[in-house]
Order: sequence, then structure tokens, then C-alpha cells
Amino acid sequence: MSPRLFLKFKGAYMSKKDNPIMSWYKKLSISQRQTVTAYLFLLPALIFFFTFVVTPILSGLFTSLFDYTTKKFEFIGFGNYVKLFSNTIFLKSLKNTVKLVVISVPIIVLFSLFASVVLYQKNAVVRSVFRGIFYLPVVTGTVAVVVVWKWMFDPYNGVLNYVLMKANLISEQIQWLGDKRFAMWAIIIILITTSVGQPIILYIAALGNLDTSQIEAAKIDGANEWQVFRHIKWPGIMPTTLYVVVITTINTFQCFSLIQLLTSGGPNYNTSTIMYLVYETAFKSPYRFGYANAMGVVLAIIIGLFSLIQFKLFQSDTE
Repeated sequence: MSPRLFLKFKGAYMSKKDNPIMSWYKKLSISQRQTVTAYLFLLPALIFFFTFVVTPILSGLFTSLFDYTTKKFEFIGFGNYVKLFSNTIFLKSLKNTVKLVVISVPIIVLFSLFASVVLYQKNAVVRSVFRGIFYLPVVTGTVAVVVVWKWMFDPYNGVLNYVLMKANLISEQIQWLGDKRFAMWAIIIILITTSVGQPIILYIAALGNLDTSQIEAAKIDGANEWQVFRHIKWPGIMPTTLYVVVITTINTFQCFSLIQLLTSGGPNYNTSTIMYLVYETAFKSPYRFGYANAMGVVLAIIIGLFSLIQFKLFQSDTE
């Protein structure tokens, strides 16, 4: 090795050896080094989280206190929140959102639980086939699913009106998505059919993790199927039920794509939800970003309250 190259390597080694960060790291205990190393591995994810999650949340909270449009940025305090609760369109959207959650979530949870219990009793091949069928809408693109449902609900060429008229159940064509009597119910039906896939997968997995010795012992003691489910299976799948209820509630509160693609909130905002109204307020003229952010904050508070109530209700039965 040439003298010049040797001096170069020696200088690099000495600079690394004398690095204050390395000196500080070597002074730490083993447990402290492990903690520092763990945080260094977490650092990329933490940077991503704070950049794309925490920062937008804080920005939304901050700008909700301003009259913020493309032309002005004026501090108004809680003025946006005061205007929200005197806005009939917002109150109607809030009512529609709560209605969507209150009707859809119990049906999704109960149907998923029923289907899972029935499917779990079948052989592995049948279970796999039906799990794939129920999960297919989840992995299929929302636009593709909506196109199929829009064709089914079409008042002139749709299969639903055709079948009902052939069965003499209706005498004239129904505007499923254009009539305020049926539009929200059509959205609920689509939401339910596209939301049961994941809960069914989770419930079947939870049933497979139950202690079979307890079930067998209960049957030997004379317990029927309902008693086995009520006293053994139900407590065992309670954590999964809590997760399914909370996640389904959050997803339903955030329902947006179905509304946008099917009805655009119509007719006369009878299918509008808070999430759709946030989009319409922020990205359609006059682009009221601050007002839309105030709606988002209110929605986040409502979701938090619903989740807190659900945790409290299931707390005594869930570890």
C-alpha cells in the first residue's frame, strides 16, 4: 500500500474513532444502545407518519379557524364551526351519515358473524371458496363494483326493475338512485355487500383459534349449539368483534366513493354524507378549505365518540 493511501485510510479511521456521536453511543449501556438502534430503524416510518399523517391533521385543525379560500386567508376563530350547525345541508349530511352507520354496521357485523359460523362448520374447500366469493368485492376496484350496481339500479335497462316487474311486484319503473325514498337504501345495500368480506375472514380465523377442548367438553356435558356459542365461542371471538365493529364504523363514517360515483349527494342532498360534503366544499367553487376542514374536525370528533362508546360497551368482555 502506498504511503499516501495508508494516510488516507488512517485519517478516515481516526475521524470515525473520534466522532462525538460514536463516542456518545459507546458510552451507553446495552439496553440504551438497543433502544437507540430500535428508534433508528423506526425513523423512516416515523418521518413518513409525521409528514403525511400528523402534519395534515395539525394543518386541518389550524386552517379550520380561518376563512380560507383561494382568494383570502382570514382568522375567524370558531366562526366556521358556528356556521356549520346553522347550515341545513351540513345537518342533513350529518343525519344521513349517522343513519348510514346505525343501519349498516349492525347488519354487517351480524351477517358476517352468522356466515362465519355456518361456513366454519363446512370442509376446508367449501370454506375457501365462499371466503373468496365474499372477499371478492373488497379486492375489486370500487369503480368496477359501482358500475355493476349502477347497471342493476338503472331504471330503464336495470336487472332489478326487470325482475320486479316480471314478478308483478311493481307496476312501473323505479328511479332507485333518483328517488329520495329509495336512494339512501340503495347506497346501504351496496355498502353492506362490499363490506362483509373482511369481517367474515376475521371471524373464521378467530373461530379457528378457539380452544376445541372446551367446546368438546361442553357438548359432552349436554350443551346444545346455542349454549356452546353463547358461553364459549362468543367470549372467545369478542376481541375480533370489537375490532370489526370499530373498523366498520370508521369506514362507514368515511363513506365517500359510493356517494360520489352513484348519486353525487342527490337527489337534493338526500344521500350526501359529511365526507362527500367535505369534498364538495373544498374542491368546488368557491373552494372553502377552512370551512371544509371544520367539517372534517367535527367528523373526527364524532368518530372518536362512537369508538369510545364501543370500547366502553365491549370493555367488560374483552381483554
